[in-house]
Amino acid sequence: MRRCRRRSQLKEKGRADVFRLLGLARRAGAVAPGTDATRRSIRRGEARLILMAEDASGVQLDKIRKELNNRPIPQVTLGDRATLGAAIGRAPVAAVAVTNESLATRLLRDLTDGVTRVVGE
Repeated sequence: MRRCRRRSQLKEKGRADVFRLLGLARRAGAVAPGTDATRRSIRRGEARLILMAEDASGVQLDKIRKELNNRPIPQVTLGDRATLGAAIGRAPVAAVAVTNESLATRLLRDLTDGVTRVVGE
């Protein structure tokens, strides 16, 4: 029993670290919040990681996926819209693009440690 509880606590701690790092990325000006800004950053070649909310509209996500067509940008599903928006100090958002390479790499490494799932790699 203790082992299961510890794993759960570690996952929650890891998830909190990811959201803190995402907040740091926002303060560094290394995020493009929202569907339109995410699509723009993909078109400009600035996006290094795309974070999408689990409860985002399929229409919004399809718009982003069309921009990602044939581009090797990792996509990660992370929390709901409200949580994703709160992590960057904004209202609920469907998607966020991380534009800084080192922050995106760190986020992706932390996220793929079992916190969430990577889509479309």
